[in-house]
Amino acid sequence: MSKIKNSLGKSSMLIVLVLVMLLFEVLIRSSGNGSLFSPANINNFISQNGYVIILATGMLLCILTGGNIDLSVGSVVILVGAFSGIFIVNMGMNPYLATVLCLLIATLIGAWQAFWIAYVRIPPFVTTLAGMLIFRGLALVIMDSKNIGPYPDSYKNMFNSYIPPQSSENTLTVSIIFGVVVCLALIIAQVISRIMKIKKEYAVEHIAAMIAKLAVVSAVVMFLAVRLGQNRGIPVLLLILGAIVMFYAYFTQNTAPGRYLYAMGGNEKAARLSGINTKKMMFFAYTNMGFLAGVAALVSVARFNQASTQAGQGFELDAIGACFIGGASAYGGVGKVGGAVIGAVFMGALNMGMSILGADQNLQRVIKGLVLLAAVIFDVLSKNRKQAA
Repeated sequence: MSKIKNSLGKSSMLIVLVLVMLLFEVLIRSSGNGSLFSPANINNFISQNGYVIILATGMLLCILTGGNIDLSVGSVVILVGAFSGIFIVNMGMNPYLATVLCLLIATLIGAWQAFWIAYVRIPPFVTTLAGMLIFRGLALVIMDSKNIGPYPDSYKNMFNSYIPPQSSENTLTVSIIFGVVVCLALIIAQVISRIMKIKKEYAVEHIAAMIAKLAVVSAVVMFLAVRLGQNRGIPVLLLILGAIVMFYAYFTQNTAPGRYLYAMGGNEKAARLSGINTKKMMFFAYTNMGFLAGVAALVSVARFNQASTQAGQGFELDAIGACFIGGASAYGGVGKVGGAVIGAVFMGALNMGMSILGADQNLQRVIKGLVLLAAVIFDVLSKNRKQAA
């Protein structure tokens, strides 16, 4: 029974997310504004919140190192977007080559900040605050304070296309098959992970809790597959997001460097004395953040079909909020990629639900701020309770 309660406690944010989305569904239907779970709304939700999931995944790694954050990601997004506009629109460069160059630039930007943070020991808050100002200023200079666009279809299709490519009567069938394959992969991965943990004598969740969790996740996956199949099919962006989330989830939970990040957040001095190269790990975390900010930039410009002078505003707050709402500790060393994704989906659901209901933008900011504050308060109280015990 204690294992089941513990598993439910770890899934509390997921339960809250489901309840909030069901509440919005009831309110939206009763107001005559359609459905939150309509095929078009689900497709729009993925498109509108893809950048948050990408940035939150990278931000989590920074937070794990000791509660550190990156305030410059929104500015990196606009700067990399500006370079993509210059390369693809102004210069007519091959979109694939331009994409590689933009990701390289984004990684170098991340490495530039990582150097000052990891090796010169300038606090991340100060370094990335400076980066927030520098990179946005550079972007506006490069763009001459003008939007750049439109982008060619060959570039937009890299992020905005669907599977199958042409919507037809087979779209629903292909989507259902895709959903079944994903469910089977998740089940097999969970079973293998459980067997490996048992062999290593690690603590595992109760079998009933695991089955219940897999049943719920599989039901959600199949629901999404059917609804997307009723629209245009599986978005390529969803596949990109899935690949990013799975890679970083595996990296943080099943590799030595991933565990080093948690060790640094627990006690950086002890981690260093145990042989972990903490400077190298800090450098990696912020360089990786730059790379993922570049991915988010490419996704954003493809969605809006232009490199905008207003791009990236508030992106860093969305990413940070998603991590903390998803269970990351403000002190570092605690948090999972899956939790960051749940936090991003939660914030996206709040935005979409309130927008459909016609809530004022200022009220939306108030509610999102209160939710973020509540998440951090819960983290602090939990830590104090554990220390008292």
